[in-house]
Order: sequence, then C-alpha cells, then structure tokens
Amino acid sequence: MGLFKRNPFGHILFLKKWLIRIFAAITHRRYRGFNELQIEGSEIIKALPDTNVLFISNHQTYFADVVAMFHVFNASLSGRQDNIKNLGYIWQPKLNIYYVAAKETMQSGILPRILAYAGAISVERTWRAGGKDVNDTEKKDVNPNDTENIKIALADGWVITFPQGTTKSFKPVRKGTAHIIKQHRPIVVPIVIDGFRRSFDKKGLRMKKKGILQTFTIKEPLAIDYDNDTIEEIVEKVEYAIEQHTSFLKVIPVEEIEEQAELDKLRQWQY
Repeated sequence: MGLFKRNPFGHILFLKKWLIRIFAAITHRRYRGFNELQIEGSEIIKALPDTNVLFISNHQTYFADVVAMFHVFNASLSGRQDNIKNLGYIWQPKLNIYYVAAKETMQSGILPRILAYAGAISVERTWRAGGKDVNDTEKKDVNPNDTENIKIALADGWVITFPQGTTKSFKPVRKGTAHIIKQHRPIVVPIVIDGFRRSFDKKGLRMKKKGILQTFTIKEPLAIDYDNDTIEEIVEKVEYAIEQHTSFLKVIPVEEIEEQAELDKLRQWQY
C-alpha cells in the first residue's frame, strides 16, 4: 500500500489505518475489561465478500455501537471466534468499512470530526434538525450526494447503517434504507445489540457504568427478493431482523422473562 494511497472519498489509507489502531487501543477495555462484550455469529462475518455488504442494526449510542463493530469485524476476520481477545487483530484492520452518520453529529466537535475520518458517510437527516423531529412541512429533500456516497461505499466495501435513524428503541425504520437495499442489492446482515446505553452516555464517548454485559448478535443475511419485494415489505423484514418491530413489545413468554432476569443479574454494574 502506497504511503499516500486514498480511498474513493479521498482519505489517506495510511492515516486511516493508524487512526483505527489508536482508537481501538484506547477503547478495547470498554468492551473487554471494564465491561464484557458477548458476541454471537462471528463466523458469518468471516464468510462475507469484500464489498457490497450492508449491516443493519438497532442503535443505542452515537459512537460506541460503531466502535464495537470495528472491533468485532476485525477480530472475526482475524479468526477470533465470538471474542475480541488479543488486540493484535487491529494491526491490519479492514480499511473499507464505512458507517452512515448524521452530518450534524459528525460536525458537533473536534473528536467527531476525527472519528469521521475512520469511515463516516455523513448524511443530512430529512426528518430531524437540532436533535428534534420535524413535521412534514419542515422536512428537507433527500440530498442526492448522500445516496451516491452510500453507493460508492458499497462498491468499495462494507457499510454500517442504523435504519431507525435514532437511538430510541422501537422507532419506525426509515424507508431510505429499503430504497438502498432495493436499488443496490447488497448482502444485508442484521446485528442486534444491547447493554450499550447502560454502559455509555448517549454519545457513546463517556463510560457511565462498569460491569455491564453488552451483547452483540450477528444474524444470517436477510432473504430479499430485490425484484419483487416492495419497499414496505423490506422495511418490515428489517424491523423484524433488528428486533425493533412493534410485535416485540407484546407479551413475553415466562421462560424468556426468567432467562432475561438471569442476564440482568450479569448486567448489574459494580459500585
């Protein structure tokens, strides 16, 4: 790799590699040490092609979710089985991983601007402004440059997106994700996370509590009929896959409640 080789967005890969290494070293104990990250499905990551993969996930913090994904993806590609032991996996990180983030978030300070260099695809949210939802008359048109950048990123590698567009649970999945899936036909890999909002503040930069069990479940790619599935059908598949469909709010079986109670004991923080 040439010293000044760049990716399609003009980022120097040598600088990006060192940025990922440094942030991985700084954050590793947040997921293995202060807290414990329980991973399932890392074998799915290793079997994926190098490009045109779209990861969809529920969202709990602005940055801690994405950082965990960088750890898990690189550890999985290095042969770790459902763990992020031995930080050596980050020495040669996968450099064509991108994540979709709100432009206002990535421009909110020096640190977010630095983190953006690690792979952010900044988009203008049409439904929120200044951290608040806007009504239909205030919504902005979709910026065509945003969708074009996602297309470029998928052609170059992997893209992480949070289709609800917010860290609040059980919010509707935005149709924009379904349009991307239907138009670009990526392999769609669902991820379900938990424990992050208990571990970190909303931005995911400051750790709130220690001893939290964080869970990270990678599911098999979605079965999508790109030609015949409607946008609404794809949206529903995404909601179910990331366990954010409203049906998940209905009555939970007793066995599952008991199992959850046992997990909650592990999630209790230490004083």
